[in-house]
Amino acid sequence: MREKLVVIGAGMASGRMLEHLFEADPQRFDVTLFGAEPRGNYNRIMLSPVLAGEKTYEQIVTHDADWYAANGVRTRFGQTVTKIDRAAKTVFADGVETPYDRLVIATGSAPFILPIAGRDLPGVRAFRDLDDVEAMVAVAANPGAKAVVIGGGLLGLEAAAALRGRGMDVVVLHLAGHLMERQLDAAAGYLLRRELEGRGIKVHCKAQTKAILGHGHVEAVALEDGTVYPADLVVMAAGIRPETRLATDAGIEVGRGIVVDDTMQTSDPAILAIGECVEHRQTVYGLVAPLYDMAKVAAKTLVGEAAAFAPVKTATQLKVTGVSLYSAGDFAEGDDREEIVLRDAAAGVYKRVILKDNRVLGAVLYGDTADGSWFFDLLKRGVDVAPMRETLIYGQSYSGGATADPVAAVAALPPEAEICGCNGVCKGAITSAITGKGLTSLDDVRAHTKASASCGSCTGLVEKLLMATLGDSYNPAAIQPMCPCTELGHDEVRRLIVASELKSIPAVMQELGWKTSCGCAKCRPALNYYLVATWPGEYGDDGQSRFINERVHANIQKDGTYSVVPRMFGGITNVAELRAIADVAEKFEIPTIKVTGGQRIDLLGVKKEDLPAVWADLNKAGMVSGAAYAKGLRTVKTCVGSDWCRFGTQDSTGLGVRIEKFMWGSWTPAKLKLAVSGCPRNCAEATCKDIGVICVDSGYEIHFGGAAGLDIKGTEVLCHAKTEDEAVEIIAALTQLYREQGRYLERIYKWAKRVGSDSIKAHVVADQGKRRQLFERFVYSQKFAQVDPWEERVNGKDAHEFAAMADFQMMQAAE
Repeated sequence: MREKLVVIGAGMASGRMLEHLFEADPQRFDVTLFGAEPRGNYNRIMLSPVLAGEKTYEQIVTHDADWYAANGVRTRFGQTVTKIDRAAKTVFADGVETPYDRLVIATGSAPFILPIAGRDLPGVRAFRDLDDVEAMVAVAANPGAKAVVIGGGLLGLEAAAALRGRGMDVVVLHLAGHLMERQLDAAAGYLLRRELEGRGIKVHCKAQTKAILGHGHVEAVALEDGTVYPADLVVMAAGIRPETRLATDAGIEVGRGIVVDDTMQTSDPAILAIGECVEHRQTVYGLVAPLYDMAKVAAKTLVGEAAAFAPVKTATQLKVTGVSLYSAGDFAEGDDREEIVLRDAAAGVYKRVILKDNRVLGAVLYGDTADGSWFFDLLKRGVDVAPMRETLIYGQSYSGGATADPVAAVAALPPEAEICGCNGVCKGAITSAITGKGLTSLDDVRAHTKASASCGSCTGLVEKLLMATLGDSYNPAAIQPMCPCTELGHDEVRRLIVASELKSIPAVMQELGWKTSCGCAKCRPALNYYLVATWPGEYGDDGQSRFINERVHANIQKDGTYSVVPRMFGGITNVAELRAIADVAEKFEIPTIKVTGGQRIDLLGVKKEDLPAVWADLNKAGMVSGAAYAKGLRTVKTCVGSDWCRFGTQDSTGLGVRIEKFMWGSWTPAKLKLAVSGCPRNCAEATCKDIGVICVDSGYEIHFGGAAGLDIKGTEVLCHAKTEDEAVEIIAALTQLYREQGRYLERIYKWAKRVGSDSIKAHVVADQGKRRQLFERFVYSQKFAQVDPWEERVNGKDAHEFAAMADFQMMQAAE
């Protein structure tokens, strides 16, 4: 008499298991197969081509009705098993009881539906089965229809590409900082995003979905940052979770998935489990290869043959909208690892191989994946690659030498790309002058085009154009690279960020040919500043690319504690603020309270774990971070001015408060300190600050370029302002010019020495039109800069985002 085998789930894993089972012993089991869908086994991997219209459902069917009939399988499609009675060895579906001798659970996984308002509206779909595909195709048939895809993993991107191919306007929302972060590093993720956007798909990363909006049907998706995207269709592709409810209700051991041993047996000897619902040795699998291995082992276990599931390292060969991607092994950063990177910006190729002890640990390839299997073989076999270390990145068939071309990024710019911002000179004008007029030197170019003749920040780019045009006949002046990761200097990088419209760190590193995948401690903070300053409102500040003090919004001390300095605008405080400071010092047993040189109060010795609570208490009194750690505005020091002092000529305190309230939060290349003195007696020491104001009877004398640290330097006079409004405009314009031309960590006095006072005065004083433009750019950037990081931390924004990211990555584990 045949044993009764019941299989729950008619998917790819159970289908492959039945194939192996019938090959091994076709007469042993009387098989009953339950499937929640009203259809049998089909290749779910091919749902994307069906959605895109490239295949039909009939073309992706794996087992049709004739196959089930030929193998004697009793099919119960469209019936959902609701209960397993282990004691009676029966399962229940639609009120009918089916007995079993052996049971295989292959329930797969369920799509994760974000727990947000509007998730149940009509028009919100997962991308999991044929019903989802048919519903999406119906919406896409409407002219002008818009789709929002939540999730930038493989499944979400395939859905986005297919819907875009059907004519829909498509937006992809992704919680992480770059697409497919489980399979790709940031550089490859950037290239993928660029490709998708080139095909008309809008990508919004770091997108925290708040709600789905609509009345009776989906109409839009709202993000936490206030962005709203119209939508006729919302596709939830934010991850999957093992479907374990039946096993849990039956008392079978469940972790993240149904726990199985090496033979695919669960905690009940009569029950096996395979596929995406399974957890084996604390791991859940989503790729088809290990699921098929599970199926083979389960079939052997059922017929009594010895078998053990032992997953091997797998590589991911992907085709996302026609783009070749390859990922294998571990490609995370680490102090004990080194990496080799090859970038070809023009061809859209990126290769990165990670080594540890001269052995391949991981690889990420984009655009050219021909050597993927070779790298993977080196990884699996643990080959010592030291003998081929110099040529490894060029692949298995490398037969010649290759070196990075430091002028390639500039040479690849289009003719209309602006090189000299001061004089509006484009690349084409410079190269035409070089060839047409026989120019051979930097001075020649300056004389004939004015490029590099003003602030000098584009000098490196002009020299690279001379090199690209004249070749070896040009001998450039030495340019100091900004770090070992690149041949480019700070000024060149800044100009290329503008000229090439680069708006992320991975974009800069890919397009400008960085030698490493993620940069280093010297270039990442600089790039983060350049991007923040260049694209306010478009580029989001990357906290991980800042120094420790800026990341924790406090200054670390030599004993590992921190100092906290609340802002006191213009050095003015009040009873409530002083009381709050005293209460905080007492409550948290802060050992030292000191008045700073910038007329503020420093709380020294705060434990790191106490920082959020300290900030919360200070916030209650209306105090914000004093940014004593920032590469930005620190203080505006003032004297009492005309309100109290018999020598005061103007309200220096009021002006100082106004300036600080206007400028706080602004990013600058290095720390920025200001002062306003109410008369030439200069009690606020304005003549040794980065920017200083001396109040005089006729108005305000603006100074700049002072220093009172390692270097001692008095200021020089910039100009005279008649009114407070004019003084504020000049100071903001000067700061903006410094923001746009200064190199990261370069103080104002060093910047002024490098570009020249005449150039600065020409922009800020002589040309009032340029001054106004600088002022307006500063005002615009302040819309995004004046966010108190203490308040954000107190309100749990960072913690919320971290938790959301962790949950997101867990959900993506099986994708």
